[in-house]
This record gives sequence, structure tokens and C-alpha cells, in this order.
Amino acid sequence: MSKLKRVSFGSQLGVILATAGSAVGLGNVWRFPYMTGQNGGAVFIIIYVVCVLLLGIPCMISEFIVGRHGQANTARAYRKMAGGRPWAIIGYLGVLTGFLITGYYAVVAGWCAQYIWASLIGHMTGSPEYFKEYFVTLSSDPVKPVLWAVIMLGLTYLIIEKGVRDGIERASKVMMPTLFILLLVIVVASCMLPGAEKGIDFLFKPDFSKINSDVFLGALGQAFYSLSIAMGCLCTYASYFAKDTNLTKSASQIAVIDCLVAILAGLMIFPAAFAVGVNPDSGASLVFITLPNVFQQAFAGVPALGYIISLVFFALLTLAALTSLISLHEVSTAFLHEELVITRKKAAFIVTVSTIIIGTLCSLSLGAVDGLTAWGKTLFDCFDFVTGQVFLPIVGFLTCIFIGWAVPHQVVRDEFTNWGTLRGRFFHLYIFLVKYICPLAILFIFLHQLGLLN
Repeated sequence: MSKLKRVSFGSQLGVILATAGSAVGLGNVWRFPYMTGQNGGAVFIIIYVVCVLLLGIPCMISEFIVGRHGQANTARAYRKMAGGRPWAIIGYLGVLTGFLITGYYAVVAGWCAQYIWASLIGHMTGSPEYFKEYFVTLSSDPVKPVLWAVIMLGLTYLIIEKGVRDGIERASKVMMPTLFILLLVIVVASCMLPGAEKGIDFLFKPDFSKINSDVFLGALGQAFYSLSIAMGCLCTYASYFAKDTNLTKSASQIAVIDCLVAILAGLMIFPAAFAVGVNPDSGASLVFITLPNVFQQAFAGVPALGYIISLVFFALLTLAALTSLISLHEVSTAFLHEELVITRKKAAFIVTVSTIIIGTLCSLSLGAVDGLTAWGKTLFDCFDFVTGQVFLPIVGFLTCIFIGWAVPHQVVRDEFTNWGTLRGRFFHLYIFLVKYICPLAILFIFLHQLGLLN
């Protein structure tokens, strides 16, 4: 087998922006706001930030350690660190999880892109019933969602096939700052609306009486979801880190960016929602059904501004989806590129075609074609359930057990401290969290999502 030359990110800025692009996606801009709305606002945010700091960062560091130590795709990295022991299965499961998510995630990314087009041609105006009917019609259409999913995966392919520095890193340096700018534009416009202060209070004035097990477990699950833990993305990107990359510092910076984007997403949505009297607990429909109506009502006095805000919002949403789609795609591309020893371009093409097939079937299962179901769910919902509620917690749990109990602590310490060049003063805290706290937390999430823990 010929040895493939290992590439790396060209700068620390590239490391942070690319990996943050992996973590920052629809989980922050779409899922976080509706989870916050359903779980009491400010108190959910406080618990979420604590979960990111105490649980998300240690899990992220663990994946970084495996990836940089292995200097290979996720499956091979775990295999090398496991030394041929059965723990290697974690890596293969991580690759499979990332691959399956890529397929159905492209469908959601395609919906975002369609909403950009709909905003451009003036279709994002009408009654609340119109917006609901629009989304139902779109998601069950046999052509439009598939076409947009193909376009999104095609854009992803064009970036991935150019490689780590010229593709992923270069794109991240453009897309992440653009995402922040678009986000800030809408935040400013939303917070200047009459009555917006109620939405700001909802986000920053905690009502501790709303704390219960559902709020805590919801925040815990959101922390893992939004940081892209256990999808293979972080491990794959870490394999492109230089040997002098400070893993703890990088993980902390990415976690800060992730929390900042999530909170800004809340500031973008809730001031506008409260300004027009919309209930903040609209659920998963918040982005595609509720928000178009919110923006229309909020800026009714200046229709042109409402048009621009709606367009910018869906551009932001699409960009967030694309940054995550790139990292998910790279997990499978790196795996095929290295395990089959084929060119990156060919590996990316195989992944793109395969995920287009998955995405097409998932999209068609939402109403266009009868019978595309499994275990009583549509294929779309089935892929979402299996990856999000089964594979992700299993991979996260096993990674913590692997790093905390199976890998010699000296090996972990060497990576954590960059072979003694860093002080590593938080190493013992990190090991304690990974050995005991993180596995238990993930286990609680897993049991709760399966309805076995209330």
C-alpha cells in the first residue's frame, strides 16, 4: 500500500475557523433557538453554557487527541490508538454516523437554499397559514427538495475535492466571517424593534423555577449536538492539526464561538418574535414556518427592510448548513481516500453520489413517495433518529471510556501537553471529567432520548 502524504491546516486561524465551521451549523441557528424557547429561555442558556464548558470541551479534546495522534481518517485513527483492539469499532461507527447524517442533512440544507430563492422572487409574504402550507408543500414535493439537496452537495464537493488548505480552510476563512456579519445585521435589526426588550429579557433574565430534568437533559443534548461531537468531524479535522496546536486552547476557542453564535441566534429571533407577539416555544417549525411570518410582521412598516432581513436570514441559514455539510462530507471522503488509496477527487465524488442517493430517498419519504419507511418512521425521520439518538450518544460514550480507561494516561498526557511543551495544569480535571462525568452525562442523554429516563 502506498503511503499518502498527510496534509495539515496552514494556520491557527484556519484551524479555528474550519473546526468552528464544523461545530457551528443548523444546530446553533435552527435547533438552539427553538430548544431555548421550549425550555424557559435564560435558564436553559445558563445550563447549556455550563454543559459546553464541563462536558463539551472535554469530549472535543478527546476527539482531537485521537485524531492528531492517529494523523489519519477517523476509522484509522481509532484503530492506531487502539492497537488492534476491539475499540477500533468506535472509529468505523463514527465514519458511518457522519456519512448517514450527510445524506439527510443535505435535504435540510436544500430547504434553506429554496427559501433564499423564494425570498428573492417575493414568495415569502402571506398569512401564517400560507407559510405553513408553503413548507408542507415544499417538503413533500418530489423535485424541488431533491434538486436543492443535489446543488448543496455539489457545492460541498467542489470545496472538498480541492483539499484541506485550498478547499476547506480557504472556504472557512470566507464563510465563517460572512456568517458572523449576516448574523450581526439581523441581530441589530431585531433588537431595534418596538417591544424587542421582552425577547431580550426572555434570553437573559433567568427564571430558575423552570429548571427540571427535561431542561437539563435538553441542554446537555444540545451541547453535544451543536459541537458536532461523535460525528467524526472533530477527529478528522484534528488529524490535520500541526503537532504544536494547543488542543485545549483550540477546543475552548471553538466552544466560545459556538456559544456566541447560539446566543446571537437567540438575539436574532426572540426580540422579533416577542415584538409581534409570537410564542417563543414554536418548536422545530420556528425557522421555516414561524420566522418568515415574524419578519413580515415585524418590518411591516418598511416592507423593503422585511424583504432584505428575510433574504439575509435564509442566506445565513444556508451558509451555516454548508459549513457543517463540508465537515460531515470530509469524514467519509478522508476515509475512502486513505483506506482505498484513491485520489481525493474520486473519494469525494463517490461520497457525493452516495449521499445524493440517501438524500433523495429521505426527501421522497416525506410525502412524495409512499412506502419509504422503516420501523414505522419515514426514512428521513429514521435516519435522524438512528444517528442523533442512537449512534451519536454511543460513539460519544465509547470515546470517553476509551480515552479515560483504555488508553494509557501517558499517551493522553503527551497529546494534551504537546509532549511536555505545555503546562497541562487542567489535565487531571480533564481525565476526571472524561472518566466519570462525561460518560454518565451521555448515558443519561441516551436513556432520556429513548424514553427510558424521565
